Amino acid sequence: MLARKSIIPEEYVLARIAAENLRKPRIRDRLAKARFIAKSGACNLAHKNIREQGRFLQDIFTTLVDLKWRHTLVIFTMSFLCSWLLFAIMWWLVAFAHGDIYAYMEKGGMEKSGLDSAVCVTNVRSFASAFLFSIEVQVTIGFGGRMMTEECPLAITVLILQNIVGLIINAVMLGCIFMKTAQAHRRAETLIFSRHAVIAVRNGKLCFMFRVGDLRKSMIISASVRIQVVKKTTTPEGEVVPIHQLDIPVDNPIESNNIFLVAPLIICHVIDKRSPLYDISATDLATQDLEVIVILEGVVETTGITTQARTSYIAEEIQWGHRFVSIVTEEEGVYSVDYSKFGNTVKVAAPRCSARELDEKPSILIQTLQKSELSHQNSLRKRNSMRRNNSMRRNNSIRRNNSSLIVPKVQFMTPEGSTPES
Repeated sequence: MLARKSIIPEEYVLARIAAENLRKPRIRDRLAKARFIAKSGACNLAHKNIREQGRFLQDIFTTLVDLKWRHTLVIFTMSFLCSWLLFAIMWWLVAFAHGDIYAYMEKGGMEKSGLDSAVCVTNVRSFASAFLFSIEVQVTIGFGGRMMTEECPLAITVLILQNIVGLIINAVMLGCIFMKTAQAHRRAETLIFSRHAVIAVRNGKLCFMFRVGDLRKSMIISASVRIQVVKKTTTPEGEVVPIHQLDIPVDNPIESNNIFLVAPLIICHVIDKRSPLYDISATDLATQDLEVIVILEGVVETTGITTQARTSYIAEEIQWGHRFVSIVTEEEGVYSVDYSKFGNTVKVAAPRCSARELDEKPSILIQTLQKSELSHQNSLRKRNSMRRNNSMRRNNSIRRNNSSLIVPKVQFMTPEGSTPES
């Protein structure tokens, strides 16, 4: 409308609309890939359309342990409340069937000594008193105001039944609470992995490396590391496998394949013919639809429970031509670990080709190292020249300052006209 009223020229309006359309985000060419394992170790998997829900009730204890804390606390509270209410109803029915409630109502003004000997439970006059007696029986409080008599065998049976049910509820719920507080994944919270993985040359071979560490002083016994690659593949018959898992061997000089995780370690996988990364170059890595899953397993030293920590690295989280910095130093006879540099990396010389090309043409590695050495020498020369120039400039500035501090000669005029110097 503004353009029609000639307030703003029509050409300006069209140009502005075109510019705004260009600023709008377009549909991304490549959608973000869903991770199979999150960085925290949680499985990114949703179970849908499960018809046989009764299978979870067959293993009720595991189901209770797997529930969230708020659900567990609600069930913990309701289990005791429901049992107290159920047996309160039973105690009230026993008193009602035996006529104790009517007896207390009709003979309320009489002496209680003769009346209490003829009832099943003393001082149970209403449902509220029956509920209080149910709580006293199950949690063994025993205030002394209400107690059993020998008048009713049925009341004795209810007493035995309530004690047995109370013990079962205590055992199940307390065991559930203990297992939830001592779950293995709680210990895995202090097992950390580097945020990025790196690919660099080690011992003349391209290697996939990442760092793992333990923040606690208590150790993980018989710790072992497994690596798997998960990617979508298609078989020659045309079958699509959305989650195809491939094992990756870990370079470990120890025959038992266990690691001594007393300090952060760099786990190394040599990219050879057995590796799924054998044909991937630095250029191909950015377009690969793969995920490297890392699994650390071991036994907790303090509790003896087996724990497992997991993480994953997608293609965007793998840095080609980088190496982890050293974080372990010796200070006054003690090894010190600087966790502030846990995930820090530095760029190093590494061939951009795949491991297959490197095996076929070993000269690529030699050329890469020579270029790196030349560039390092050039950088050293530039650094030394910059230092010399800075030192020369500093010396020149000092000389100028010293020259400006020289006191000039002063001449005094005498009455006779002579000019003696001082």
